[in-house]
Amino acid sequence: MTTTEIINPENLVYIKPKVLNDNPMHYCPGCSHGVVHKLIAEVIEEMDYQEKTIGIAPVGCAVFAYKYLDIDWQQAAHGRAPALATATKRLLPDRLVFTYQGDGDLAAIGTAETLHACNRGENIAIIFINNGIYGMTGGQMAPTTLVGMKSSTSPNGRTVPLNGNPLDITKLLAQLDGTCYVTRQSVHNVANVRKAKKAIRKAFENSMLGKGTSIVEVVSTCNSGWKLSPADSNIWMVENMFPAYPLGDLKDL
Repeated sequence: MTTTEIINPENLVYIKPKVLNDNPMHYCPGCSHGVVHKLIAEVIEEMDYQEKTIGIAPVGCAVFAYKYLDIDWQQAAHGRAPALATATKRLLPDRLVFTYQGDGDLAAIGTAETLHACNRGENIAIIFINNGIYGMTGGQMAPTTLVGMKSSTSPNGRTVPLNGNPLDITKLLAQLDGTCYVTRQSVHNVANVRKAKKAIRKAFENSMLGKGTSIVEVVSTCNSGWKLSPADSNIWMVENMFPAYPLGDLKDL
């Protein structure tokens, strides 16, 4: 195949979104973060919002999200992304503002900021990556860790008497009057990648329409923390995470 044939629009099947830059990603092979980054980049580009988007970077595995998506970013202290997003959106209401957070960042140290931002109905979108573990800091038990699930701080598995129940914070957020769209998706196969992209697009559109807070949870794998191969991690997620965190819309106003 010649170079001309490669770049001929008639032969083009897929092209990397321009919002996603060329920096090599640091995520572990098989990690869901890279796929979700790509979806966010595609949605921003399709909405023609690259110059109007502000992302709030987390603390955790995705702390370097600002290295990969070519938009304006702010770095929040651990768990404080919804508070920073609140201020940003109120000061710049014409901007698309979203947070990108893991389960430790959003559901543990940032529980208060998350709940109150959602209860107020701030016009932001929250992308929530739930892999049931603290991935970056050594695989410790997180609020979303399943009963019986092993981690570096629960080597025999999580037990309710000792550790309490897993926190289904997305289900909790759906009960708040300020949330307009709460959904749980995954990116482990092509069909679900497409559904996740539609959910992110809807969340971003809701933000710009001033409808309130949208949450897109992406149930994800952490093959490094789970001590499984990428393929086995997907199987484990389907068999164990999905029953506890079933996919689908929890709220859509």
